[in-house]
Amino acid sequence: MAGCDSGDVQQGRTSGAEIGRADAVAALNHLVSGDKLPGAQVVVSDRDGVWVAAAGVGDIERGTPFPEDARVRIGSNTKTFVATVVLQLVAEGKVELDAAVEKYLPGVVQGPGIDGNRITIRNLLQHTSGLPEYAAEFGVAPEPGQLDIYNEQTRWMRTDITEVVRNALTAPADFEPGAQWAYSNTNYALAGMVIEKVTGETVGAEITRRIIEPLGLRDTYYPGPDETEIRGPHPVGYSGLGGALVDYTNLNPSWAGAAGAMVSTGADMNRFFTALLDGRLLPADQLTEMKRTVPVPVPGASIGYGLGLMRRTLSCGKDSWGHGGDIDGFETRGGVTSDGRAVTVSVNQVPEQSQATADVGKVVDAALCATP
Repeated sequence: MAGCDSGDVQQGRTSGAEIGRADAVAALNHLVSGDKLPGAQVVVSDRDGVWVAAAGVGDIERGTPFPEDARVRIGSNTKTFVATVVLQLVAEGKVELDAAVEKYLPGVVQGPGIDGNRITIRNLLQHTSGLPEYAAEFGVAPEPGQLDIYNEQTRWMRTDITEVVRNALTAPADFEPGAQWAYSNTNYALAGMVIEKVTGETVGAEITRRIIEPLGLRDTYYPGPDETEIRGPHPVGYSGLGGALVDYTNLNPSWAGAAGAMVSTGADMNRFFTALLDGRLLPADQLTEMKRTVPVPVPGASIGYGLGLMRRTLSCGKDSWGHGGDIDGFETRGGVTSDGRAVTVSVNQVPEQSQATADVGKVVDAALCATP
């Protein structure tokens, strides 16, 4: 297991002041020296430019660092892209936020205690539908925000999400629609199906046309069917199996689909979330709906979930907006604050301990809370 102290950090900066560098770098180093993660990277963007720092290694065997423009699998951050497309369709009058899912996917959302006439598009995007988690189809129920759900067989196979959802909905509803909040990837599998039904195009095509191309996110993409490798420069993604770290960089993310299949960089993620919060992707009414949150039951934290967008109150009292994502090999956390600063932290192993996950969040907090 590679480690580093503060002297081993690789760092570069395209422009901008080194705001909050010391605290962010110290927290970043702890992920490697204390939490024993292989490597970590933080990308800080503000109105002055971009600053990048990395700790540990991007490749254990070669001892090489994270590439500065590292592409990583962003897992559930994909949900924010999907929610944005759905809300654009709402603005265009093609989808009604409070219409029943049955209107767009007739006969699809049915099961024990499950009725698509009583579940709205808002419920899907907000995780208040009560629909069972499709991850159970792969034998493991994930923690909130995680998609670590497949074995060696599902790692490589192309998954028919429609069939997976159909099987998942044979399980009973977890609760009545709107009664509470509970994270379920099934919600976003269905949201992706709504996009495809309404537009006649794939989720990936709509995300590309509506978000990636207009914002010039050159290092961001939705993988094609059976695309198992990460395009361009990237670290190795590791998974802990049988007490050893295994290279899990390559996989078929079709099982994650609209819930978590995308690839991006820290800089592109910052650009996307900044543009979204600045109102460049959605009209004001739809952005307001996206930011209308329900409480997320996390002890000791102030977190709200909107429509594919999370609000977190930082240690300094600021509110940060973003999402986060886990998929075998990679974890990403980040956020944007009202002062124009955006941060994305990437690590090349999903932490096995909750404290390590919390420590990833501490890097985000340190970078966002720093003042000039």
